[in-house]
Amino acid sequence: MSTPLGLADLVAPLEVSQFLSSVQGQAHHRFPGTAGRFAALMPWSTLNTVLRHHRLEFPRLRLAMAGDVVPTHTYTEMAPAKRGGPIPRLLSAPFGEHLRNGATLVLDAVQEFVDPVADLAARLEHDLRERVQVNLYAGWGKTHGFDVHWDDHDAFILQISGRKRWRVHGTTRPAPLYRDVEPPQQPPAEPVADFMLEDGDALYVPRGCWHDVSAVGEESLHLTLGFNPANGIDLVNWLADQLRVNEAFRRDLPRFGSSEDRFQRAAELRAGINELLTPEVVDRFLADRDAQAPALPRLGLPWVATSDLLPPDDTAEVRLLTPRALLDRADRTVTLLAAGSRFVFALAAEPVLSALLPGRSVPVSALVEAAAPAVDRVTVRALLGELITQGLLSLA
Repeated sequence: MSTPLGLADLVAPLEVSQFLSSVQGQAHHRFPGTAGRFAALMPWSTLNTVLRHHRLEFPRLRLAMAGDVVPTHTYTEMAPAKRGGPIPRLLSAPFGEHLRNGATLVLDAVQEFVDPVADLAARLEHDLRERVQVNLYAGWGKTHGFDVHWDDHDAFILQISGRKRWRVHGTTRPAPLYRDVEPPQQPPAEPVADFMLEDGDALYVPRGCWHDVSAVGEESLHLTLGFNPANGIDLVNWLADQLRVNEAFRRDLPRFGSSEDRFQRAAELRAGINELLTPEVVDRFLADRDAQAPALPRLGLPWVATSDLLPPDDTAEVRLLTPRALLDRADRTVTLLAAGSRFVFALAAEPVLSALLPGRSVPVSALVEAAAPAVDRVTVRALLGELITQGLLSLA
């Protein structure tokens, strides 16, 4: 089984530390690559299979052309189902005609359909410490799918096949938000960068960076890997949840009390907030954000449906389903913080949990070896079985 690409692969020749300190959130950056290096993520045959075998409703599947969304009724029909309501069905002839006329095909969250893309998203979630969604864009004409725009998330763009023209216009409002007090000003008409993204290239675009993308009369297929780095508004919202334990914040405000009553309540609220605003507040928030991140949906059938949970052969590979899980070590215990829960184990379990933490596929035999001689094979397999029953581990 090949190792999924990670952040280091996408930002080379930059070091990850260089990218995080000098590029992320600041400016776009192109990372040239060799043709075909992303081809295995989403071959055209795989896209055809997804379109053929899944019920894809608008807006998850959509066509766009010249800045507008193509009406879905022109290329789909709602077919009756034996149970439930009607289901969407693609009409091959008009769908293909729209594409020949220059429409761009957009399919959201393809990591839920294709294993190599899911593995890439999980690896990047581990590296970036944020949830990653992967959208697909395919086009053949010479028109643009969308007008000049900015996105409210950071993104890596991986050119899978063909090429596309990118025009980047820069940022007119630092760190804009989806819900903001004012919109960014329009960008200058002339781009700050105009280039072709070629097969095998990667591109990073920070949120708020204006851009437009155009097909060039040949096939083009790219994936956009979007993620939202935590910001100060997220921290404040988290603080609001932490303050629910404080009675002063749960009580009604003294709307009809005296001015002295309201001043007193304001002082109580300020004191409660200041108590949480320690120098470590950012660290506490980020750690809790990681610990609350949900597990990825993955089942290891048929074994997960049996009392054995794992194949008897230790060559089977397993994978932790929480890419941002944390370990909290104490004198005699180790705690796994994952999917919003705490799981406490004896300290002897630490080598097994540490080996699983990166989220890569690991043979059971390697985990047995890592735990020896302090923990025997039967105990290691019991530990893995417990993680499986909690939805944190699966066969790879």
